[in-house]
Amino acid sequence: MSARWTLTVRSGPRVERTTFPALPTALARLEARAGELAGGVSDRPAAKRMRFTPEEQVLARLELAGPERLLPRVRVGVDVHGDGSVAAYRGRVRRKVIAPERGETPYAALARTLTDSADRAPGS
Repeated sequence: MSARWTLTVRSGPRVERTTFPALPTALARLEARAGELAGGVSDRPAAKRMRFTPEEQVLARLELAGPERLLPRVRVGVDVHGDGSVAAYRGRVRRKVIAPERGETPYAALARTLTDSADRAPGS
């Protein structure tokens, strides 16, 4: 069975899942879809009764899981905030922000983290 990556996009009540046979294709789609969602952010807060600033609100979450199907070893993604900013993270339940290095986009930081993880994997 070949490796496969699943991209899950959660935006409001909608959930979209797409599978990809290769990691570079999945990363490219994650970046494109996050860009679409960040570009469509309005200036007003998502909920008036909530007292969160736009940069604290998560309007969309994109998660990439794989390469295994049932118990993915890798779970990373990006959050699209209410101000249109994007933050990369790793983990699922306990998410840890991936800080971009100088001059690096959140997407490049995500790709770097995946490359670093693959280099440290046992048997490689």
